[in-house]
Amino acid sequence: MTESIYLTALIVGFLGGVHCLGMCGGVVGALTFNLKPEVQLSWWRMLPYQLGYNLGRISSYALIGALFGFLGHSLTSLATFLPLQQTLQVVAGLFMVVLGLYLGGWWNGLIVIEKGGQGIWKRLAPLTQKMIPIRSIPQAWLYGLVWGWLPCGLVYSMLIMALTAGGAMEGALVMLAFGLGTLPNLMLMGTFVFFFTRLSRNLWVRRSAGALVVLMGVGQLIQAYTIEVGG
Repeated sequence: MTESIYLTALIVGFLGGVHCLGMCGGVVGALTFNLKPEVQLSWWRMLPYQLGYNLGRISSYALIGALFGFLGHSLTSLATFLPLQQTLQVVAGLFMVVLGLYLGGWWNGLIVIEKGGQGIWKRLAPLTQKMIPIRSIPQAWLYGLVWGWLPCGLVYSMLIMALTAGGAMEGALVMLAFGLGTLPNLMLMGTFVFFFTRLSRNLWVRRSAGALVVLMGVGQLIQAYTIEVGG
């Protein structure tokens, strides 16, 4: 199960790229246009900055994943292990189904969960204004570190999976795998921002990604039931 949860997180991160492109497109575009003009005109000069932004974002994901993994491990240590493990896995599967419905544009219930993180973001957002314009790669990493706290239903769904991972290290690795899955889409978007914004709005692209994530969520629910039957 340990290996499969990391693979699932990686795939969901990649498929969820259609959401990342739509939600973070403005952020990526703003970051691209706030670089020095000579950097903007050369994709290979821009690449280290884009990598810095995204590695900062993924660093935040790993940190939050470690906290959730530790919390989940602590909870299962205080209760009867198997029933609570099954409950958390069922919740993770349901969240993934909801995420797939959201990505596909069939149901926007996940927006309610996203709103829960807006209070934290309002406190952190002013920090990003002080960092612009970006003049160095370490500064880009620090900006990405704050960017990782942007309210996002996709991230919150994966944190439920991190909760079931079994510990702080495992939770961090789940979110690391998820972040790496999102990396190709957002790195490419930093260079081809307008093309990828249109792609993220394509109905069939969104629905295909959403349907696959729903199926993965159903797979998580079946796996939880199998554990119960096996026990």
